[in-house]
Amino acid sequence: MSQSSVKKVVLAYSGGLDTSVILKWLVENYDCEVVTFTADIGQGEEVEPARAKAQQMGVKEIYIDDLREEFVRDFVFPMFRANALYEGEYLLGTSIARPLIAKRQIEIANATGADAVSHGATGKGNDQVRFELGYYALKPNVHVIAPWREWDLSSREKLLSYAEKHGIPIEKKKGQRSPYSMDANLLHISYEGGVLEDPWAESEEDMWRWSVSPENAPDQAEYIELSYEQGDIVAINGEKMSPATVLATLNKIGGKHGIGRADIVENRYVGMKSRGCYETPGGTIMLKAHRAIESITLDREVAHLKDDLMPRYASLIYNGYWWAPERKMLQTMIDASQANVNGVVRLKLYKGNIVLAGRKSDNSLFDATIATFEEDAGAYNQADAGGFIKLNALRMRIAAKKGR
Repeated sequence: MSQSSVKKVVLAYSGGLDTSVILKWLVENYDCEVVTFTADIGQGEEVEPARAKAQQMGVKEIYIDDLREEFVRDFVFPMFRANALYEGEYLLGTSIARPLIAKRQIEIANATGADAVSHGATGKGNDQVRFELGYYALKPNVHVIAPWREWDLSSREKLLSYAEKHGIPIEKKKGQRSPYSMDANLLHISYEGGVLEDPWAESEEDMWRWSVSPENAPDQAEYIELSYEQGDIVAINGEKMSPATVLATLNKIGGKHGIGRADIVENRYVGMKSRGCYETPGGTIMLKAHRAIESITLDREVAHLKDDLMPRYASLIYNGYWWAPERKMLQTMIDASQANVNGVVRLKLYKGNIVLAGRKSDNSLFDATIATFEEDAGAYNQADAGGFIKLNALRMRIAAKKGR
């Protein structure tokens, strides 16, 4: 599809400098109508000002959607059923938000008759891949416009100059501008750039927004109980909560105790290494608790198979393949494994640490009459272990006889 054939485009719009410039640039370069879409996924900032700014710039169709419950229920919770960690550390806070935004953009494109979609992701990062794989999976023939891969506005100074030249309203915030590139949603805040571009440099304490340092956390530990149904948290300390409320509450509790900070050098899908810091207090608690409830409710081989597949599952999400058939297949298997993942986990939170303090379930496979070190009344015949060991050693005994 050529530029001249694009009549209407749905833009993922925050109202900030980048997407405000993109809005004007699309009109100027594609001579098209722009529909703006702003998602509230718990980033902690007002989204309604984006409506006023879009109206000021002449936009006629404006969508501002509260997607917090859908985000946690249909994206975050399914991911945590898999205990997903990318490269052993990253809880995928940015990665898991992109497929939802892409889905809603395509829905708006279908509703408004738009023939194109656009985003503000740069040509260096993962987000361009995540957005666009989602677009194409959900609307195969959609036209995608990625301005950062087309224009020559390669710096903040050039963006500001373009905004001034075209009369684009840019909010002048008081105080010093943050030196970091930040992305926030209900699961996490990410920080990149500035001093973090040196992997040897320690992150600055005043960078963190959601959590206190462990040194400044309360001197008194706090106990919490998380209730699970089919692998999802449904209550905290006995109080029933919606998925979004669960995560928001755990963020607050975890942040108070200095939980959930991570400093990672990760391998981006586009090929480069990138250093980022992440605050994921609620997610860090959720991962610890979910593994605890699974430890007593999952069969050994089911649990081990899940652990074998988890890195692949996590990479699919990190690289943008949420809507791919292989991720859906894995999700079906993971969800089936959660049928008996019910019960309560008790945790003790103290100065950046999560200490497991108990777990119980009506579906528990833990049998104290068998596992006990005391008299087991014949529940387990220890003599049986000898034959078991010899059979499992057979191949090694044969190899040893051959000098291998």
